[in-house]
Amino acid sequence: MRKALVLTVIGDDRPRIVEALAEQILAAGANWEESQMAHVAGKFAGLLRVSVEEDRAGELSARLRTIAEGLTVVVEEAGGPPAVEGRPLRLELVGNDRPGIVRDISRALAAQHINIESLETGVESAPMTGDLLFRASALVRVPPAVTVDALRGELEALADELMVDLDVVHEDES
Repeated sequence: MRKALVLTVIGDDRPRIVEALAEQILAAGANWEESQMAHVAGKFAGLLRVSVEEDRAGELSARLRTIAEGLTVVVEEAGGPPAVEGRPLRLELVGNDRPGIVRDISRALAAQHINIESLETGVESAPMTGDLLFRASALVRVPPAVTVDALRGELEALADELMVDLDVVHEDES
C-alpha cells in the first residue's frame, strides 16, 4: 500500500539540490507528486508531497539523509482532510511596508476560523517614490458559517486602519 509523505527541505542554495532530491526519491520507488520551492535570502526552501510504498518509507528517509550536506530534510506522514471545510477565497494586499501587517490580517482571519492554505509575500520598491511596498497573496478557506460579505466588510475596515489595499476574490473568479 502506498502512503503520502510531506518533505520539508532547507539549506544554503546551490545548484543540483532538486536533482539530488529527485534522484533519491526515484531510487526509493517513490513518486514526486506536488511541490513548492523557492530561493529566499540565500537559502533554498522546499515543500514536497511524495508517495511511496509503505515498506519503503524508511528507505526513502535514509536516502534523503545522504544528501544532507548543508541541507535539512524533514519527512512527515501526510495529514488527513483539510483543516477547514468551506469556500476558497483569494486575498490580494498591497501597501506601504511596516511590521505587523501579516499578524494583523492573520489575526482577523483566525478570529473567523478561516484557514490560510497558502501565502506569498514580498517587499519591493514603489515605482514613483522608491518607498517599500509590501505585497501579499493568500488562498484562504472560509467556513460555511462565515458570509463572504461580512468577511469582506471586516477586512476592508482593517485594510483602512492598516492603510493598505485589500481585495477579496472568489477563487473561481480569479
